[in-house]
Amino acid sequence: MAVERERPYGQFNFRVVIENGPDAASTKAAFQEVSGLGMEITVSEYRAGNFKDNAPMKVTGTYKVPDITLKRGVIGDLTTLYEWINQVRGGSQTALRTVTIELQSEDHTSTVQSWKLTNARPTKYTGPSLSGKGTDVAIEELVLASERIDLE
Repeated sequence: MAVERERPYGQFNFRVVIENGPDAASTKAAFQEVSGLGMEITVSEYRAGNFKDNAPMKVTGTYKVPDITLKRGVIGDLTTLYEWINQVRGGSQTALRTVTIELQSEDHTSTVQSWKLTNARPTKYTGPSLSGKGTDVAIEELVLASERIDLE
């Protein structure tokens, strides 16, 4: 699905699709910021006592996906993300979802690259900082843990 070109794409055209959650076109799935997309592969060192070279060989180990942070303005919706958080908090092992972050072209006609998070679950919710003197938008933060990330 990735669309290659010489000029890099802007970071400001994206959408978040939550399986069994709000539709991607819905304001309930509209996020201001996504951070933490990535993967880390561990490498172990091993050297047998009879190796001729005094340096260890590198052996590929497991990989892990860092937590993904989603931020959005508070819209007063408790029926979508909060229900999912509540299911996980209640111990549901079936509340795992697939979450796809899609980077879009400038004219929003196509998805140029996407990151698919498999078996994602919310691990942290942070409400907005509130101040009687402030004029900023109230932002809530949702942190997701995922078992796998795939680029498509």
